[in-house]
Amino acid sequence: MADIAAPIRSRQVPSHALVGFFVLTFVISWTAIGIYIIAPEWATSSFGAISGTHPFFFLATWAPAISAFTLVLFYGGLAGLKAFLSRLSIWRGSAIWAAFILIGIPFVYMIGSLMKGGPLVAPLPPEGAGAAVAVLFVMLFLGPFEEFGWRGVAQPILQRHVAPFWAGVIIGTVWGVWHIPAFFLASTVFADWNFFPFLLGNITLAVLVTPIFNAARGSLLWPMLFHWQLINPFWPDAQPYDTWILVGVAAVVVWWNRASMLHRDGAVTEVIPGGGTAG
Repeated sequence: MADIAAPIRSRQVPSHALVGFFVLTFVISWTAIGIYIIAPEWATSSFGAISGTHPFFFLATWAPAISAFTLVLFYGGLAGLKAFLSRLSIWRGSAIWAAFILIGIPFVYMIGSLMKGGPLVAPLPPEGAGAAVAVLFVMLFLGPFEEFGWRGVAQPILQRHVAPFWAGVIIGTVWGVWHIPAFFLASTVFADWNFFPFLLGNITLAVLVTPIFNAARGSLLWPMLFHWQLINPFWPDAQPYDTWILVGVAAVVVWWNRASMLHRDGAVTEVIPGGGTAG
């Protein structure tokens, strides 16, 4: 019988668990949203109209985090989960990346919006700035929570086998496909977007956050701040120009960091810090 008090080093999340992570994430999200696509009248009458504040929308958005916590608990137990969550406290990182997150991303949105004849910042809702701040706070508990899965589990496991650049490409592709049901919901912003530029954008963003993630030694805090900026309600809708700008930025970033992006040496590979290696 296995010793339940075994050290965390024997409880690393194995590579084959990545399949389970992806499957569980898609099942949760696509089921929660899919019923509103397949049987919209029944779903609305039974659970209420879907919206950005609906419990099912939160469930679908939290699916990567739910899947990540499930796997970490299964393989690492409560001690493993505590160690996994300690990655939220890794705050040291590059000042250049901090400037990119805080200044560079908003700048891209503003330039992209101007290119399409839009405003520098998103118009305030009728309720005023207070309502926009409230939405910003709510957004903190939506998209950034996905990073428990994408960067918490998927990125380290993939980097055991492929270079960080390719890990970003794979996650970005999965991330984009995962959003497909949202494009069929009239109540979401995705309904007005074209999927393929969006998919390219997801791949680009996943590649961009990769060197930030590795430079911060597996921090979950930095990718979450990055993700939060992407959905900040104060930044204007700049589709598709922001995507093309970010593609150019990503190309420069990959070239500048080619030594670390195109080789696995030094890449973060642990899901549970101190959990050792896993096949």
